[in-house]
Amino acid sequence: MKNSKFKLTKEKRNEFILSIKKYFLTEREEEIGDLAAGLLLDFIIEELAPEFYNQGVYDSYKYMENKIEDILSIQK
Repeated sequence: MKNSKFKLTKEKRNEFILSIKKYFLTEREEEIGDLAAGLLLDFIIEELAPEFYNQGVYDSYKYMENKIEDILSIQK
């Protein structure tokens, strides 16, 4: 795995790998191993997660911006 900004505990990583394996088995009727699931997880973390993270930061900013506008509206 590259030097990712997203750090997972070993337990959380194993949980995600298990989840990916279950998805493939349930949805695609394919069994994949830990290595394949781990590589897919690494891809998701490196390529997709930053976009979701950035969207979360932006959504939080807009939420706080709206709350600050509400607070300023009570000025006399």
